[in-house]
Amino acid sequence: MLADPTRFEIFERIARCTGELACADLRGGLKITPATLSHHLKELNDAGLITARREAKYMHLQVNRRVWREYVAQLAKLA
Repeated sequence: MLADPTRFEIFERIARCTGELACADLRGGLKITPATLSHHLKELNDAGLITARREAKYMHLQVNRRVWREYVAQLAKLA
């Protein structure tokens, strides 16, 4: 899931926010098309790693901290 460098960068940008991040703010600096960004966000959302909330025409993104902690705990078992 996070092995894709672009997807990891997207996840990292969302995770660094203390609250929600507007999708429009996320696009800045990424060298991908809006369609590719949408694809990566769908993958992260389907995996449960992020949540997306629509407000009018804007999408607000946030890391699902509970799922992320579980993900990290599972990875720690491999070490």
